[in-house]
Amino acid sequence: MVPSPPFPPGEPTPAPELSKDSLRNAALAARKAYVATLSDAQRATLEARLARRLTALCAEAIVVGGYSSMGSEISVQMAMEEARSVGAIVAFPAFDNPAKPFMFRAGDPATGGPFGILQPDRSAPMVEPDLILVPLIAVDGRGTRLGRGKGHYDRTLGRLRRGGAKLVGVGWSIQRLADTIPADDWDVPLDGFAAPDKLLWFR
Repeated sequence: MVPSPPFPPGEPTPAPELSKDSLRNAALAARKAYVATLSDAQRATLEARLARRLTALCAEAIVVGGYSSMGSEISVQMAMEEARSVGAIVAFPAFDNPAKPFMFRAGDPATGGPFGILQPDRSAPMVEPDLILVPLIAVDGRGTRLGRGKGHYDRTLGRLRRGGAKLVGVGWSIQRLADTIPADDWDVPLDGFAAPDKLLWFR
């Protein structure tokens, strides 16, 4: 993380005011460094553990929204297979127009979409998940999510959350920050955070 500046002995140390960009850069670097320490087998074991941790939650849902992982993001592929095995419909983000908010389409991501991310084919039916597994760079103790800064998820999740969808951020354990992430008016808070070794609820 970004180090705090030194202060004279005996004086209280104020909480550092870290910008979103500073937190994003530090958290992304930490995530990449952590994943670089994992073998393929270790990574698969952790992702399978994440899937098992989410099984009961997926069993309560009708439609589970996932995502296609990129780079050092934890994959939810096994979690989505687990969701399907307990009777849920699985769906993934899909852009018909990259300038507009994405929607969720049922089915597996098999077609190249904008931003280099796989998504379901445009012929797949649109659905509205009641449980959404949300990718993130970091999350704090209030459920404030730090994403890539483009706002794609906030534009879609706000409407779905108002409709009753449960939003669970997903990541490696190190992505749960002790620092408070500055929240903007448009940020959509998460209900929980799932990692291979924990499932935390914020509200």
